[in-house]
Amino acid sequence: MGADATPAADTSTTAPAPAAASSAAAAPTGSTPARRGGRGPGGAPATEAEKAAMAKLADLPTYASGLDDGDYSTGPNYTPAPEQTPRDNVPHGKVIKFTMDSTDSKFYSGISRTAPGTVVPYKRDVSVYVPAQYVPGQPLPVIVSADAYGLSKNQLPNILDNMIADKRLPVIGAIMIANGGGDGPGSERGLEYDTVSAKYAEFVEAEVLPRVEKETGITVSKNPDERMTLGGSSGGAVALTMAWYHPEWYHRVVTYSGTYVNQQAGPDAPHGAWEYHAHFIPESPVKPLRLWLEAGEKDNGAATSASGFHNWVIANMNMATVLKAKGYHYQFVFAKGAGHTDRRTIEQTLPQALEYVWKGYPINGATAK
Repeated sequence: MGADATPAADTSTTAPAPAAASSAAAAPTGSTPARRGGRGPGGAPATEAEKAAMAKLADLPTYASGLDDGDYSTGPNYTPAPEQTPRDNVPHGKVIKFTMDSTDSKFYSGISRTAPGTVVPYKRDVSVYVPAQYVPGQPLPVIVSADAYGLSKNQLPNILDNMIADKRLPVIGAIMIANGGGDGPGSERGLEYDTVSAKYAEFVEAEVLPRVEKETGITVSKNPDERMTLGGSSGGAVALTMAWYHPEWYHRVVTYSGTYVNQQAGPDAPHGAWEYHAHFIPESPVKPLRLWLEAGEKDNGAATSASGFHNWVIANMNMATVLKAKGYHYQFVFAKGAGHTDRRTIEQTLPQALEYVWKGYPINGATAK
């Protein structure tokens, strides 16, 4: 684990942090089942105080590009961001794909849900976006995404093509890593993403990035200020976990419907990733991280009590509260009418999220706004 560092608190925060659930009286409109990240137990219904606290999130200031640190809301009507549409008048990067075999891994050789202790080999796809502006031999800033986030419909490559050309982002590559298969406790994906430890980040560093460099010819930057993690649901939880346990490798994090709940307990995290907002962040020195996180009104467990440690709305709301209290640079976006890792929300907000977390990084000699 890298050394802690404390950034200066941003005094320009424009929105108050949402009230913590414990201080939490209109109920959210329900929850939608997880596409990824596992389905937590139903648990007891949310208390009236918790319902009131979640309902107040809809009154947060409207989210838009260029805003400072703080808490915001968006929706319930969503429009896909134009940055996702390919443009003929910009340079187009390339996507290089390869496959990794678990039999070659010293970290994740494969597990069996039905026969614990049995090794079940699998293959993992990795897709790498290399921007057209990349100069071979130069260290390339990168986004490392869990679940190969951004690969569908070439979403992330299209966004990066356009935003790099418009000088809204630096020249960035994207390493989109598929999970090892399955979902939830007992699965390979659950083991990789829901385990609260340094292991997944160390797997990426030791096994994935060297293969990326070999297969694509790029040089991945080792500067943590030039590395970002991205994911949704349990992939969002591991995106934070990578940066939390190894801030000497990653400083920038974007998560959608982050699974900051008790999905997989461990000896150092008895309530799984719920510990981030319950204990880890409040009780640790501030790390040099810049974070963007989102949760949907109808996210997983939205009708259940925090006492069950499986309400995604309350978990992300609490994350915002503790991040603000510790002086982190962060944005929290509450998506009205949205479900778990809601496609409409991602399509509208991903360019803005990228712009925010890369704020302050030089772009062609200028500082990102």
